[in-house]
Amino acid sequence: MSIRVVLGEDNYLVREGIEHILSTDPDLELVASCGDFDELREAVERLEPDVLLTDIHLPPDGTDEGIRLAGELRATRPEIGVVVLGRHASSTYAGALFADGAARRGYVLKDRIADGSELVRILHDVAAGGTHIDQTVLDLVFAGRDLERNNRLSRLTPRETEVLALVARGHTNAVIAEKLGISKRAVERHLNSIFDKLDLHDAEHVSRRVKATLEYLHSR
Repeated sequence: MSIRVVLGEDNYLVREGIEHILSTDPDLELVASCGDFDELREAVERLEPDVLLTDIHLPPDGTDEGIRLAGELRATRPEIGVVVLGRHASSTYAGALFADGAARRGYVLKDRIADGSELVRILHDVAAGGTHIDQTVLDLVFAGRDLERNNRLSRLTPRETEVLALVARGHTNAVIAEKLGISKRAVERHLNSIFDKLDLHDAEHVSRRVKATLEYLHSR
């Protein structure tokens, strides 16, 4: 069965190039190609694609429309994968994109899509529930902290590593408890231990989940 893709890109030449890349794979079906945010949102709601491939910045405002739509879809259509295209690496956008988990999410820099086969692979991976985050973005988030991060991750027990892997896939505490055959309270204890060992002491719980997820992804 084909992977149905909706594309959001306001630059005509870039959009044409991406459309050509998608046409080279018989397993990808481009069902809509949109140049602005309102048109894109309507197409996603109407067509319910397998994957949304979108620029982060779209008219009319050119701010963070792609990131915001990804957040909306996590709540309303969690089965739809989203791959965002950015001109530059941004830890802020990465944090927002992965705020509710990394499953079915990808962050790609535009200068990487010249290699059409790589973009095709990423779309297949995200459609199947996987994750992609450009190495440049991860390097920006954790610049100068590699040794410190590896030392922190090595503190985790095997069970804590399992819990963190499931957090990175976007699972709730209840789902993690069911998958591991433990109580929700046990999951909460493991998470508190993980946050402590990773030195994540933010008051905002979601922020800690995001940072823990990014640390995990950067270690893979």
